[in-house]
Amino acid sequence: MLCIALVFVQALSQLYLPTLMADIVDIGVVKGNTPYIIRVGVFMMLVAAAGTGSMILGSYLTSRISTGFSRSLRTAVFSHIETFSLNEFDQIGTSSLITRTTNDINQIQQLIVMMLLMFVRAPLMSIGGVVLAFTKDALLALILVASIPILFALIYFVQKHGVPYFQKLQVKLDGLNRVLRESLTGIRVVRAFGRNHHEMERFDETSRDLMKTSLKANRTMGLLFPGLSLILNLAIVAIMWAGSFRIDAGHLQVGDLMAFIQYAMQMMFALMMVSMMFVMIPRAQVSANRIGEVLQLTTGILETGSHRETKEKGTLEFREVTFRYPGAEKPALENVSFTAGPGQVTAIIGGTGSGKSTLLNLIPRFYEIESGRLLVDGLDHHAFLQEELRDKLGLVPQKAILFSGTIADNIRFGKPDATDEEVRYAAEIAQAAEFVEALPDGYDSLLNQGGVNLSGGQKQRLAIARALVRKPEIYLFDDSFSALDFKTDARLRQALRRETEEATVLIVAQRVNTIMDADQIIVLEDGRMVGKGSHEELIKSSPVYREIVASQLSEEALG
Repeated sequence: MLCIALVFVQALSQLYLPTLMADIVDIGVVKGNTPYIIRVGVFMMLVAAAGTGSMILGSYLTSRISTGFSRSLRTAVFSHIETFSLNEFDQIGTSSLITRTTNDINQIQQLIVMMLLMFVRAPLMSIGGVVLAFTKDALLALILVASIPILFALIYFVQKHGVPYFQKLQVKLDGLNRVLRESLTGIRVVRAFGRNHHEMERFDETSRDLMKTSLKANRTMGLLFPGLSLILNLAIVAIMWAGSFRIDAGHLQVGDLMAFIQYAMQMMFALMMVSMMFVMIPRAQVSANRIGEVLQLTTGILETGSHRETKEKGTLEFREVTFRYPGAEKPALENVSFTAGPGQVTAIIGGTGSGKSTLLNLIPRFYEIESGRLLVDGLDHHAFLQEELRDKLGLVPQKAILFSGTIADNIRFGKPDATDEEVRYAAEIAQAAEFVEALPDGYDSLLNQGGVNLSGGQKQRLAIARALVRKPEIYLFDDSFSALDFKTDARLRQALRRETEEATVLIVAQRVNTIMDADQIIVLEDGRMVGKGSHEELIKSSPVYREIVASQLSEEALG
């Protein structure tokens, strides 16, 4: 309200100044009344100072309000995104979510600034200018009134044809961000295959597409300001022409004509600001719809559980679980059943696309199963709060994800209150202590975004340490040893055996020698479980497993 009041004071001061100027000319200058000129001139300065002060303070408050709203909206969007399952991320796309959280919210913020500054000022300046113009000369004021419908017709035409272009513009911006993100995150692959020129062409093509749409939108909106200027300048010329006749006839004084022209200019400026709002509204409307789409999107993973205390700790059971990705014809997993318990290592192996990682992603409820049941600690996994369910898990993803910060911070990501001793111990078990302590700053060494200043094997070991430090009931290793050499792999598995002897361990692996000692091995093929047992049992009973082993080990090892 204070912001609106300040804008109101500023508008009144601007409306009052032309009247004071007219009095100075008609009374002071024409009649040679110098004291009057000084007295009214000082008063004009005070009115102008009040208007300027109100404008400065109003602009400050407007910035505070708009940036505060933008921050709150951005936080609300990000918090809502955090509730999404991977299905919703796949549906909208990461690049689009980034654009909506940044660029789209900025568009709304800019509109809020304009509306707070012009919501009171523009109507007051327009209506007040016309009313005061009528008080000076009703005949001349008719010229202003006649120009207003033409102005609004122009604004309506431009807005109607500009909205579709702004809708396309945001979609094109999503596409540009997607290409940029893919090129930058995959820069090693791009350079390794010598595809720099191809990526430059792809980016240039997407950028040109965005430019063409932007030009179409700007051409449409570009008609607005020249059109407004033409109409209003013609109106002023007509006012000056008609005003000269009114002065000759003695119906109007020179000061009043000057004030009249000032009111016409103020009305023109106010309508210019209104037209700017109309330019910004279509784009902000598109942005608001895109943000609303995110906020209205409900996750398929509903929070239906409540806090549960269970007698069993770490047991995991799949009962005829079937899962299908949205839009897929065939299930990614079909009728999978097995049980894994504490102190037991369960390995999952299969060809590419057999559903190994998908199976692991169902346990933390990253996706919702289609049919069947998934039991954790003897209860359906829906019975737990999602946070409580995930507190039981220690996940090491297929691609080691690290965050900017220190090595210690990345390990503590698994347990924020972990002591320095716990961090070092987890690093030792993960076979990471040796290379970490060799760094100049040890555990306080800073990592670049994504840990790009580390090797693939080093990142994997830190990701494993992050899971170990929280001492979960269930460990999920999604092909987490692929970047390790055989010697480090062997030492790590031996250390993990001792550390996880009371926990349930699931390992997705491509290398047979990583899982040969597992208590049970689940063999997947095209989403179906085609084998279950120990290494020796599967060598005899599962042709699929025997084929996988034969492709990696010698006949002697097979025997």
